[in-house]
Amino acid sequence: MTARALDGVVVVDFSRVLAGPYATMMLGDFGAEIIKIERPGTGDDTRAWGPPYDSQGVATYFNSVNRNKRSVVLDLTDPQGRDEARRLVAGADIVVENFRPGTMEKLGLGYEDLRELKPDLIYCSITGFGRDKGAALPGYDLLVQAVGGLMSVTGTEPGDPTKAGVALVDVLAGLHALSGILAALAHRDRTGEGQRVDTSLLAVLLSSMVNQASGYLGAGAVPGIMGNRHPSIAPYQTFDTADRPIAVAVGNDKQFRAFAGALGRPELADDPRFVTNPARVANRDELCALLETELKTEGADHWYELFSSVGVPAGPINDLAEAFAFAQRLGIEATVSVPDSPTPQVANPISLSATPVTYRSGPPRLSDDARPEADRP
Repeated sequence: MTARALDGVVVVDFSRVLAGPYATMMLGDFGAEIIKIERPGTGDDTRAWGPPYDSQGVATYFNSVNRNKRSVVLDLTDPQGRDEARRLVAGADIVVENFRPGTMEKLGLGYEDLRELKPDLIYCSITGFGRDKGAALPGYDLLVQAVGGLMSVTGTEPGDPTKAGVALVDVLAGLHALSGILAALAHRDRTGEGQRVDTSLLAVLLSSMVNQASGYLGAGAVPGIMGNRHPSIAPYQTFDTADRPIAVAVGNDKQFRAFAGALGRPELADDPRFVTNPARVANRDELCALLETELKTEGADHWYELFSSVGVPAGPINDLAEAFAFAQRLGIEATVSVPDSPTPQVANPISLSATPVTYRSGPPRLSDDARPEADRP
């Protein structure tokens, strides 16, 4: 069998919904054994988050972040359940949890409790708003998008703040948790020391606001909603065509010259109003009016092929079915068949040449199987 990057690593996953389960699914894809701790009767909240459901009646939301795991049902309010949890942690390398701050400590399963049991333990906590004054706030993605500033720059027009179409902050938090865990594993490999890894949805979102956050901190610029326009680049937005919208992402002056030529308006590249990117940003409305007139003469597919042929980043606005088909045409294997899963799953987007990801099992049924992986049939 091909070696896996995290062979031998055992994770006890107390997390639920999205951020934590996304991180642990990635660890599982890399070869770690994931023991998913679930509540009796109901399990992870997302087991009930439907429709849609797969052919076996399981919510596809749950399926999206829970492959390569096994489910262990434990009542953590019961002393016997907590004892079993500690037994599992004693044989593990990593704990991941996203309860409200203080919950695991009340259960005797906090970091200080479990590091006494296993000194080299890596213990990852994901919170909504940290473990200090924001500890009591519920960490829901929509709430964080609102109070963290993302909705203030997302929407069709000023006064119409809009959330992202997926729980983007949860996904970003899961990825940040994953990177912290992997850094802690590297440190432990060198020193033998475990440690606590902490992140919060709010801190992750503020970090992920990148140029918008830097513009505020460095220049005092508080950004607002610009629709699909970019605050610092033009033309970098969507435009209507003869049939459906197209996205155009002209990132430099060379690309703009090629874009203007393909559009049949090469003189625009020498117009003082548009010759540099700062000039185009300053004269964005005039530029866009000219571009829209030309782009409406043909359909999106025509412009996509033409712009792509001269190296101008552009593409039609695909729905999800079209997006998967587009990836397939480009030779990107975006879906994968997973054992015991009745439907395809989205493939892990990371390719490792020496230790490729593996898909060993589909999302688990709610179970009480606490045996180690090696002891199960």
